Formats: sequence, structure tokens, C-alpha cells
Amino acid sequence: MGLSKTIWAKPSDYLRHSKPQNPVLFFAPAILQATARKFIEGFPGLVTYAVKSNPEEEVLSNLATAGIRGFDVASPFEMDLIARIAPSAAMHYNNPVRSREEILHAVRLGVKSYSVDSHSELEKLAELVPAEGVEISVRFKLPVNGAAYNFGAKFGATAEKATELLARVAELGFIPSLTFHPGTQCIDPMAWDSYIRMAAEIAENASVTIARLNVGGGFPGHRLNEVVPALTEIFAVIEQSTSEAFGENRPALVCEPGRGLVSESYAFAARVKAIRDEEHVFMNDGMYGALAELPLIGNIDRIEVRSPEGVIRNGEPVGRIVFGPTCDSVDRLPGDVMLPADMEEGDFVIFNGMGAYSTVTATRFNGFGQIGIETVCSLVA
Repeated sequence: MGLSKTIWAKPSDYLRHSKPQNPVLFFAPAILQATARKFIEGFPGLVTYAVKSNPEEEVLSNLATAGIRGFDVASPFEMDLIARIAPSAAMHYNNPVRSREEILHAVRLGVKSYSVDSHSELEKLAELVPAEGVEISVRFKLPVNGAAYNFGAKFGATAEKATELLARVAELGFIPSLTFHPGTQCIDPMAWDSYIRMAAEIAENASVTIARLNVGGGFPGHRLNEVVPALTEIFAVIEQSTSEAFGENRPALVCEPGRGLVSESYAFAARVKAIRDEEHVFMNDGMYGALAELPLIGNIDRIEVRSPEGVIRNGEPVGRIVFGPTCDSVDRLPGDVMLPADMEEGDFVIFNGMGAYSTVTATRFNGFGQIGIETVCSLVA
């Protein structure tokens, strides 16, 4: 992928002019910066960006310009990227499992914040990371409600183990903190309330006053027309719950949105290769490309279809089976996708809210996946 130097007014202008044969992602820096400012002004603490969701350099530099001063990094590659693009920003190394070589790389770059969810990984950090001025956040998990899938299936200690780990962090001389992740695309604000109140219990049971509470990612993107993310309500719940649960021992707050920050700043256009017997739609992108996460968290219904001349198709919506371009039969969007009855071969299917987990998940399987990136002033097609 590579970002074009041309700036287009909107996606439909590019599609009408260029009629691309390969899929295209459209990036709107103004939308990204506006979303970043919404988080910075609304969240009651430090906003960090989860680099994994979209590590494009233009995304990172625009976030830094908008005022993001912290980045959640998970690998040496991501650390090096932030060190180059935003050298004054804080890096939070919150991948709970790391090799010794990876830890030493972080130490060389001056990383001062880590997370753990196991005794073995905590002792590894203690062996390699000087404790002075370094924060270690214990990551814990609860049963997931209101999220698209469960992050606790891989990471997170039980409340009992987290209590032991937190006490050990303090004993080792690190700055003790707690962190959690409520689950991706979390639409229930009260999910944060449950975690925050459990964090207060863990701190109390460990007899430790935590310095910070990282309330994770999970902030939803706008995927469905009828489900608008309630970010303001989520921020309010986090603020109130933290004050109520911790009282005078209230910690500083941190969040690490990925999808919630970047998703709205991209749209994605795939082209219709064929409509087979008025039943199956074949596009030039699918599960092995920018649409890879749809089977995990469901379809996006913020879709429009335009002709090669840019005319919007407004026929009666019809449920279609949609396949990607590869020879693999699993290369299919989940369920039926509602698409206009008057769509034709050669049309463009435009998906909105595609900034997260699109550029980073695309593969070149079967020789497909050559996706362009174009800059636009607006995503209103």
C-alpha cells in the first residue's frame, strides 16, 4: 500500500476519474484529527492510540498533530515507528508477553510503562527493567458483556491473581497500576463500570494505592447505521465510576482506543467483478483483504453502491451473498449483504468506517490484495 500525493475532494471524484481496477482505501485526515480532539476533550485522562489498529505513518503523524501524546505499542516495529514519527510521545508497552530481546529493545528506547498478567512475565520484567520511574500495570479480566469478541480469552489475570501480582509489583519497587480491556467494539458503557469497580477491589485487597488505571480500548467505531457509538456516555460512566469506586485514592486515568479513534477516517471501495445469475456478487476484495475482520465482528451496513460514472444506485435493497476474489470458498462476507437491486458489474461498493484493521490485515493471497490509499478532504461520497 502507498498513499497518493494527490488530494481528492471526495471518494466519488476519484472513482469517477480513475475507475480503479484494484480496491481503494480513502483517508480523510481532517476526520481523524477531529475524532482525536473529541477523545482528548472528552476523556477524563490521558488518551493513547493503539498503533496495531492502523500503523500507517500518515495516521500516526496526524494523531500527533491533533495532540495525541501517548501510543500503545506491542512490538519493536511499533516502538521504532513511534520513536521516529513522534519521538516526544510516551510509549506504553502493553503486550503482556514479550521475549527478553523485545524487553531489552524497549529499555533501550526508554519505555517506562509495561503491563503483565502472569507471575513469570512479571519476574522477567523485574530481571531486565530498572524499576525507578517505571510503571507496571497488572491486566485483569472479567466475563465480557456488550462486546463483539472476548479479549480475555488470551490476556488478563483473574481478580485473585491480579491482586497477588499488584502486591508484587509494589514490592519490586515499580509504580503499581492496573489495566483492563472490556472487549472490542464494546457498545455497553456499563462494561467499563464493572471493570472499574473490580479494579478498586483488587487495589484494596492488595493494600496498594495504584497510580493509574488504564481503561483499555474497546471504544466502538460506527459500523451500523442504527447503532451510533455513545462515546460521551462512555466517558461520563468512566469518570463517575472511577470517583465512586476509588474515592480519595482515585488514580489517574488512561485509555488506549484504536478502532474508536481511526475507524471513521477511512472509507473503502471494492469493485464488482461479476454478479452470478443475479444471486452471488463477486468483488475484488474480501476476507483476505481489507474486509478480513468482518467474519469476527459482523458486517458493516454503512454501504453505498455507485456506478463507474459516480451515480449512486438507489434500487430496492436485496440480500446478496458476497464473495471476495480468491479461489477459497471461505472468502465470503458473513450472512447476506443488503445491496441495491439495480447494481451492475463494474460498480463500486463503498464501505464507511473502515480505518481500523483494514490496512494491517490485508494479504496478497491468490495474487490479490493490491490496495491503494487515496487522501480526500471529505468522505461524503
